[in-house]
Amino acid sequence: KRVPAGFPDWVEAHPQILTAIASGRQYATLYEGFPERIRDRLVYIAENGGLVMEGGQVLYRRPMEREDLRRCLETVRTVPGLTPILCGVRSAYMVRAAEDVDAQARMYYHRMVYTEDLDACIEADEIVKIAVYVEQDRAAEDAPAFEGVSPRVRPVVSGPDWIDLSGRDTNKGAALRAIQEEHGISQEETMGFGDYMNDLELLGVCGESYAMANACEGILRAAKHRTASNDEDGVMEILRSL
Repeated sequence: KRVPAGFPDWVEAHPQILTAIASGRQYATLYEGFPERIRDRLVYIAENGGLVMEGGQVLYRRPMEREDLRRCLETVRTVPGLTPILCGVRSAYMVRAAEDVDAQARMYYHRMVYTEDLDACIEADEIVKIAVYVEQDRAAEDAPAFEGVSPRVRPVVSGPDWIDLSGRDTNKGAALRAIQEEHGISQEETMGFGDYMNDLELLGVCGESYAMANACEGILRAAKHRTASNDEDGVMEILRSL
């Protein structure tokens, strides 16, 4: 949950390599999480591929259908212990929740608008994802409740306590392909790192793919290589070896 030591220096020392930060987190949160000296050198795949930002500009976005958003919110209300966060291009939106839930939400969404009317937010912004916080680490158990919401919506478990609802064709891999096409970078010239199932499609469009040692089983099977865990500096171990 912090920028690895040496990463800013590595970015500055390799201007010929386009470095993309791919995350389920919000763009504003990602941007603020890196030192000022490298922030604008990075490309940001935010919201699990729903939004790509480069140089402060939208490079790619995949907003959800408003009808699908409303159906997802209706389903959320039928399952106990779920808190939805609407993830828009301009901000995130949520109804103020219990203190511990709110703390989890603010960890990932620094630009947050609290509201009592999520339906109005659907009209006011382009919503690319609904992040659902799941109490008691029940994300895997509760995710199937969203399978039949719409043929256009796909639930993805992005952590033990998070379910991400987005368009069926929205993922980090599709976003990375947009970056590759924009910059004329081939799949063979791309390296990716992942640990959870929301990284699966991203690794699929990388010629060289690495699973972290602490990755879930699906990612361990999908990646060509393995590296040390995030707590053991696994990404930097490979970057320093290039």
